[in-house]
Amino acid sequence: MASQQVLLKAWQLCCLANLAALRGLQGDFLLHPPDLLLFYNSPPACSLEQVREADCRAFTGRAARGDTELLANLPDQRAALQHAALACLGGPHRQLSASDLLLLGVLVCDMDASSIVASDPQVLQNLQRCPQLTPAQQAAINTLLASGRTVLGPPVSWNPAGLQALGPLATYISPSLWAQVQEAVGLDFFGSMVAACRAGQLSQRDARRFVTSFLEAETKAKSMSSRPKRGTATVRPCIHGNITAATLRDDLFLVRYDCSQLESCLGSQVLKANLDPLLQHPLPAECQRVIKAKLAQIYPSSVPEEQLRLITSLVYLYTHAEISLWNITSRDTVMALLASDVALENQTEPHQPLSCPQAILQKFLDHKGKITSALLVAIGGSRLCWMSPQQIQAIRPSEFRLAGALDVSSCPQSRKDVLYSKAREAFSSTRSSAAYYHFIRPYLGGAPLEDLQHLAEANVSMDIHTFTNLNPHVLQSLSVDHVTMLLGQNVGDLQKARSHPTVSSWLRSLNRLALGKLGLDTDPASPASPTGPVPSTPGTRDTTLWASHLAATSGGSGNDGPYSGSPPAHLRCLPLAVALPSSLLWLLYWGSLGPFGDCSQGACTAASEDSTMLAPHAGKSGPVGGAGCQPGPGHRPQVQGTRPSPTS
Repeated sequence: MASQQVLLKAWQLCCLANLAALRGLQGDFLLHPPDLLLFYNSPPACSLEQVREADCRAFTGRAARGDTELLANLPDQRAALQHAALACLGGPHRQLSASDLLLLGVLVCDMDASSIVASDPQVLQNLQRCPQLTPAQQAAINTLLASGRTVLGPPVSWNPAGLQALGPLATYISPSLWAQVQEAVGLDFFGSMVAACRAGQLSQRDARRFVTSFLEAETKAKSMSSRPKRGTATVRPCIHGNITAATLRDDLFLVRYDCSQLESCLGSQVLKANLDPLLQHPLPAECQRVIKAKLAQIYPSSVPEEQLRLITSLVYLYTHAEISLWNITSRDTVMALLASDVALENQTEPHQPLSCPQAILQKFLDHKGKITSALLVAIGGSRLCWMSPQQIQAIRPSEFRLAGALDVSSCPQSRKDVLYSKAREAFSSTRSSAAYYHFIRPYLGGAPLEDLQHLAEANVSMDIHTFTNLNPHVLQSLSVDHVTMLLGQNVGDLQKARSHPTVSSWLRSLNRLALGKLGLDTDPASPASPTGPVPSTPGTRDTTLWASHLAATSGGSGNDGPYSGSPPAHLRCLPLAVALPSSLLWLLYWGSLGPFGDCSQGACTAASEDSTMLAPHAGKSGPVGGAGCQPGPGHRPQVQGTRPSPTS
C-alpha cells in the first residue's frame, strides 16, 4: 500500500470531502491528504470555538501544504480557508512573522502587495510555491528584494547561491534590480538559468521572462556607453564573429549576441543544421521573429515537414496564409506543433476563425489525415477549443468515444456547444446511464436547458466544478428546484462558489425566499462564509437514512471506453497508505460507507432500487449504475497493486 498512488482531480476531492463530512470523518484530518482538507465544508479544527488552538494550527498547517489552485472554481472556499487560517493566528493583521508564514504555507498566495512588503522576508519562501503571481505581487517582491531586508542583502551583494535559493521568483526580478547586480554574478546566474531551460528543468515561458528582463538591463547598460544610435543602419555589422554550432552550445549565447547581432552573424547553413539547439534557448520575441525571417529566406516556398516539428516555439508567429503553404502529412507533426505547452501559451484567441491551430489541423485533413482518438488524447482536450466547428463535426463518433472524457472546460461557449453535440452523438450507444454520465460530464458546458432538466430529474448529484462550467445563459433558465435536484448532495457547495461569475449571476436573479431554500443567506452580495453546516434543502434526500445504509459492492461490467483524455489542470498524486485511512479508501472506491452512485463518474449520486437516469441521448430512462461509490463500467482506478479492502 505504501507505494500505491491515485490521481485525484478537483471534482473528485470535492466529492470525497462531502462524503467524509457525511460520515463524520473530518476529525481525522491528520490522516487525510492536504488537498482533501482544502475542500472541507467546515474545517474541523478552525470552525468550532471549543477546539483547542493547537488543533486549529495543526489543521491550518496541513491544509496549507495543499494545492490551492484546485480551488480555482471555488473562490469563496479559498477565501474562507484564508480567513480561518488568519483567525487561527488571532485575526487579520498586516505584518506576518516567520512562524506565522511557516504555518500559512501556500495560503499566502492570495496576499495583497502591501502585506507582502510588510511581512517577514520569509514570505519569499511561501511565494515560491504559488503557481502564478499578479503584477502587483511581482512588484511587491521586487520592492522587498530591493530593500535589502532579505537574506540576500542589497542587490549589489547578491551571489549565485542566493539567487538560486529564490527558485522561480528569480524570473520576476526587474531590470532595474539586475542593473545593480555585479556583472560576474549576473552572468553566472544567467548561464545556469539557460542551462536549466535547455535541459527541460525550467519552462520556456519562465525562462523567457527572466531572459527578457535580464537582457533589458544589459541593453540599457550598453546604450549608456558605446552603443551607436538606432536608425543609422538597417542591419548592424557582425561584431562578435559568425555564429557556429559551438557558439550555440554556450549558455551565454544570448548575452553575447543580441537580436540584431543574431540577424547579422547567423548564416543559413548553420541555421539549417542547428535549428533545434538554437530554439532550445529561451529566445526573446524579437529574436524569434529574426529566426522566422531567416527560415523564410532559406525556404521561400514552404518550411519542410521535418523542420516544422522543430519550430514549436515559433508557430504562433505564422499567419493562416503562411501555414496554408505547409505540407503536413504526419500525425507526429500535428502533435509536435500543437501538443506542446509553448503552443498552448501562445494561442490566446482559439475562437478566431483563422487561428493557426485550425490551419494546421486543416492542412493535415487536406492531406487525407484523420483525427483519431490517439491524436485527440495526445493533443489534449483543451486543444479541441482551437478546432473549427466543421473540424469537430468531422471527427468520427467512434474515435471521439475511444478518446474518453476530455477536459474542455477552457473552451469558449461556442465550442462547448458544438463539442456537447458531438459528445452526445459519440456516447449515445453507451450501455449504462452511469457510464454515459461519466463520459458526457466534461462536455455539459454546452448542454441545452432540456438536457440539464433531464439530468436534474435523474438524481446525478452533479459536482460543483461541472456546475460552474455550465452555460451561464442556460443556467439562468433553471429553477431553484431544478438546481437543487441537479446538485443533490452537493448543493451545499454553492456556498463555496457563490462568487464564481456563473454562480453569482444566477444567485442575483433569485429572491430572498429562494436563497433561503438553498441554505444561503439572503444577501447574495454578502461575504461568503462556508464554515457552517449545510442545511437540508428541498429535493435532497435525507442523509440520516443514507448514513446507516451499507450498500453492497457490485463491479461494473462492460467496456465503454478507456478512462483517458487530457490531464486536467489540477491533478494530484497521493500516496494512499499515508494519505487516506482505510475508511476513506473504501469510501472512495467501493462505497461501503453509503449508497452513493458512482463517484468515479463525476457525481456522488443517490441510488436506490427505483432510481433512474434519463439519458437525453437515449430518450428513455434506465437504471443508474449500482449503489455505492464503485467504479462504473469501463472505469479503471488509477492505482497499482491490489484492491483495498475495507479492513486494511
